[in-house]
Amino acid sequence: MKRFIMDELISWKLRKERKPLIIRGARQVGKSYIVNELGKDHFNSRVHTVNFEKHPEWHGIFDLNFDVIRILSELEIVLNTKINIGKDLLFFDEIQNCPKAISSLRYFFEDMPDQHLISAGSLLEFALRDISMPVGRVQFLNMYPMNFPEYLQAKGKERLFEIIMSAPEKLPATIHQALLSEVRYYLITGGMPESVRLFTETSRLKDSVDIQKNLADTFREDFSKYAPLADKRCLNSVLTSVARYVGKQIKYTYLSDQFTVPTIKKALDLIVKARLIHKVKSASPTGLPLEASSSEKKFKSILVDVGLMNQLCGMTFNSEYFRNDILNLYRGSLAEQFIGQELISAGNDPIYYWSREAKSSTAEVDYLFSRDNKILPVEIKSGASGRLKSMHLLLNTYPNCPKGYIFSEAPFGEIREQKLIFLPVYYAYKTGLSGWDI
Repeated sequence: MKRFIMDELISWKLRKERKPLIIRGARQVGKSYIVNELGKDHFNSRVHTVNFEKHPEWHGIFDLNFDVIRILSELEIVLNTKINIGKDLLFFDEIQNCPKAISSLRYFFEDMPDQHLISAGSLLEFALRDISMPVGRVQFLNMYPMNFPEYLQAKGKERLFEIIMSAPEKLPATIHQALLSEVRYYLITGGMPESVRLFTETSRLKDSVDIQKNLADTFREDFSKYAPLADKRCLNSVLTSVARYVGKQIKYTYLSDQFTVPTIKKALDLIVKARLIHKVKSASPTGLPLEASSSEKKFKSILVDVGLMNQLCGMTFNSEYFRNDILNLYRGSLAEQFIGQELISAGNDPIYYWSREAKSSTAEVDYLFSRDNKILPVEIKSGASGRLKSMHLLLNTYPNCPKGYIFSEAPFGEIREQKLIFLPVYYAYKTGLSGWDI
């Protein structure tokens, strides 16, 4: 399956001033797969994998010192192969299981810069908290589940893929409905590669849902690795509750009635570090960066993947699902999860939202993100422009915001004098990309 991240990996390979690369992402988003595809297609299959989860006995190679010549020599022995510096790819998989291997990356950069070296793993943030990672010695690359355009490519829908990756425009009704139908299927399958692969092979949604159940169980099993940092029962409760509160401001007391607020907060922070949840903090569009005005206490959350959200919420799908407005599904939270997930995948991590509380009224706009040094607000709803009170208030209060995006099932449209662009939900990924404008 094609992944957009491959272009970034090829660019890394060709760079003269190349640093060891660390790919960060939740479990099962396809990190190992994409590195092996890179090795197969761009290193003539000369990829040497050191899996620190499968081979804990290899950790000792990094215990003695950080002499990279010795380390490479010993790796050649245990791998029973020769590693050609400058030609082969060395892949440290599940590197979080060997913190000293993470520390060794700076010495590969300093003493063996010609060696192509990629590391990947889940729960990396847990390992990084215990070691010193020198700034400027490694490069990080984030990986997410498959976004909607990648999903269309996986299904062989190349023409639909080309349409949503082009400049947004009003499409013929048949094409518009075909894309909305594909979005509905994506909302069920989600973007976890195994779920997408099975659905494309069998066309059975139940197969995809079964994969999601297995993935959710795997994530829960990982909670034992968080000990003694947090209570396993609290972690499970918080993960499930966050899925049900997508689109709503989080209050720690909402997430569990069985644990104290400090315990719940610690659990949530750990799940964020595991990259299963994205925090969407409240921020002001007064200027860039948005992080400077963001609030640590006032935030919403979305899941890493809409399919995982479905599984954790216990959602069921029937014929009515395919006839309903996407914005009305599960009280609108599926649409908010989808749009947020697409914006993040397009390179906007983190994303924010705007919330204004006055004595007599409140106003909220679903998302804020920055693209090409511009702050852009996003609202997810249907209806005429006159009903978009919060968006109008934001645009009138902050003239530095050049326009507002409204996502719905309606076709593309715009009201220039009100600075509003109306976009079908299938254009969400394109909207988040830098380097283009409407």
